[in-house]
Amino acid sequence: MKYVVTGGAGFIGSNLVNKLIEQGHEVHVIDNFKFGKRENCNSCATYHELDISNINKLDNFKKIILGADTVFHVAAVARVQPSIKNPIEYEKNNTLGLVNILKAAVDTDVRRFVYSSSSSVYGNTVKLPLNEKAPTKPISPYGAQKLYGEILCKTFSSVYNIQTVSLRYFNVYGENQNIGGAYSLVIGIFINQKLNNLPLTIRGDGEQKRDFTYVGDVVRANILASESSNVGKGESINIGRGDNVSINDIARTIGGEKTYIDSVLEPKETLADNNKAKKLLGWEPKMNVIDWLKSQEL
Repeated sequence: MKYVVTGGAGFIGSNLVNKLIEQGHEVHVIDNFKFGKRENCNSCATYHELDISNINKLDNFKKIILGADTVFHVAAVARVQPSIKNPIEYEKNNTLGLVNILKAAVDTDVRRFVYSSSSSVYGNTVKLPLNEKAPTKPISPYGAQKLYGEILCKTFSSVYNIQTVSLRYFNVYGENQNIGGAYSLVIGIFINQKLNNLPLTIRGDGEQKRDFTYVGDVVRANILASESSNVGKGESINIGRGDNVSINDIARTIGGEKTYIDSVLEPKETLADNNKAKKLLGWEPKMNVIDWLKSQEL
């Protein structure tokens, strides 16, 4: 089977590419390598260095996608805080890029389009755990763009008859994650600091909790979302482990000196209700973040 993965040289995308190759599929990757890394590339996949936000490259996208069963749209400029500082860059990539790939998928009769969304669509919601019927109140341009992406996918399903499904990821970690720079998440930042004998920098009091979800579990969710006969009409589905851990607990597990710095605009707590994923996809999370951290040589 032929599959296309946008952002396939990035963190989640590269893990998905590796799994699809392992299963014996033909995989094509579209990535501009601004955030994706050459070292993440799988020699058995075909890579196309293109910027998905370039409206003049629609014909190129269609040539790449032609014959694909599913497009996994993982490409995005990620993270909440940088999107607040640079909303225009985020809008160009996360919104216009999505429209380009969706249109190319429609024009080439792709069966299914799996969209990588985010728990950021919920914003700072008090009532937990979050199920998919909870109010969506993004508190950042990134969250708003991901919510609009879900709406766009659902609209394309209705208007153009392409099967779509949106997966709302909760705090993904694991192999190939960024461990340095502005686009790293907290576990990657802590690992980088630990490896460089630096104190772990904790925002606020460190008691904010996150539902950390292993990248291997996210990859399985994507493949199940491509295969399941229960989805395809623009459904939005939480992909989270269903429990949460404080930032202080993560820091204690990694070990070393800690320092507390100013807090930023972010939810106090995230926690997924993943029953919809279990019901529609047959998906169950397998990895616990504390166990994974203990298995790493830090």
